[in-house]
Amino acid sequence: MQPVFIITIDTEGDNLWANPQTITTENAAFLPRFQALCEQYSFKPTYLVNYEMVLDERFQVFGRAVLEKQTGEIGLHIHPWNSPPIDHPPNGQIYLFELSDAIMEAKIDFLHNLLKQTFGVDPVSHRAGRWGFDGRVARTLARRRYLVDCSVTPGVSWERYRGDPNCSGGSDFTDFPYNPYFMDMNDISQSGQSPMLQVPMTIRPRFNSRILSIYRKIKDARLYSLMERFVAAPYNWLRPNGRNLDRMTSLVDQVLAEGAPVIEFMLHSSELMPGGSPIFATERQIEVLYNHLEALFEHIASLGAVGMTLAEYRMSGEVLCVS
Repeated sequence: MQPVFIITIDTEGDNLWANPQTITTENAAFLPRFQALCEQYSFKPTYLVNYEMVLDERFQVFGRAVLEKQTGEIGLHIHPWNSPPIDHPPNGQIYLFELSDAIMEAKIDFLHNLLKQTFGVDPVSHRAGRWGFDGRVARTLARRRYLVDCSVTPGVSWERYRGDPNCSGGSDFTDFPYNPYFMDMNDISQSGQSPMLQVPMTIRPRFNSRILSIYRKIKDARLYSLMERFVAAPYNWLRPNGRNLDRMTSLVDQVLAEGAPVIEFMLHSSELMPGGSPIFATERQIEVLYNHLEALFEHIASLGAVGMTLAEYRMSGEVLCVS
């Protein structure tokens, strides 16, 4: 069976890492180049879109063209701290699961309906802002007929990263599966009988369990970031940073050798624009990114991988071979 390659793009405002007071969406103008590269290899991105991007007229034109050509998908991506309705006090970059049922449901419904009105389709795929996903979020989405989520980062805990400062931090995916599975809505880390498929990010540990346990004991987010920067990141992701082409191709080889049915790539839309992120700040760094993307896509294509969107994978017979 041929492996499936899924490209996910968190489609959101410019350089949100800098916490800008005014959010711009200039990166919408840089998406056609990326889309063209994907189409060159018959790969189909899933654009997981947040509030400010759906309002951008350039992205509206782009998204409609992608849907018309059936060369990509539009999905849901909520940043709860600034996605309407804003009828809650400002509490930092809150996670969706930190909201009451009523406010969480209102935010999901608002952005879902806005995407539907703008693009003429009902989104069925979702990724949570800041990877903030739990059973409540899953059940709320399932009641609205969402079929796929891709918020799980297996092995990775976000608990050290606060949303609401009065709450306990982000999701803990330490013991979640690496491969796609239909979730048990009572325990989303387990396979079950729900119609909602989880497609975890392609991530594998870089170190043995003893070293990983040291990283897991670090509860301070700033110290953890320093460890990643000056020692090494404890996990390899299928996510480019301008320096990890060899690690990404090795990761692809590793997971396919394990028999994984799917490899999932992610990037932020703003990372495709010079100055849209701290990692790819210059035109030269963007060209390095594209050189790496082309080499990675060429490698994946040479292995016979079939490009699908999240929804296409969910609806295909390929998902039946998930173990």
